[in-house]
Amino acid sequence: MADNDQLLNQLKSKYQSAISAAPGMGIRLTHVHVDGGKLLIQGDAPNENVKNQLWTAIKQVDASYSDLTVDIRIDSSLPQPAAAPQAGGNGGTKYTVQSGDTLSKIAKERYGNASDYMRIFEANRDKLSDPNMIKVGQELVIP
Repeated sequence: MADNDQLLNQLKSKYQSAISAAPGMGIRLTHVHVDGGKLLIQGDAPNENVKNQLWTAIKQVDASYSDLTVDIRIDSSLPQPAAAPQAGGNGGTKYTVQSGDTLSKIAKERYGNASDYMRIFEANRDKLSDPNMIKVGQELVIP
């Protein structure tokens, strides 16, 4: 039994990032244990997209996941996550201004080009009157 516990701890540690991320994705984990020498993760996801996000997290740990069995069912009664903004749409990601930030610095980090700062300014005209006047703690939309 000690070997099983040691294997469980070793595999849980290996896949901890995916296991820890699951609840934040809206996945309800029901079982995480060793079965047949592999880590077995069972649970329910609110939709197929969320289930695929978990698989992406698992593959980032180990693309072969040969020491893992995952059984995630779709349970549409679970709370649905907020829809992610579509690329090229009117949405964007939220960003909280940090000390030392400028729109140019944020544009360089997000787009690779500091001169794209006006994209961020235009998306935040409801909060900003001057692209040079952003405040620490301010939440901006990054299109």
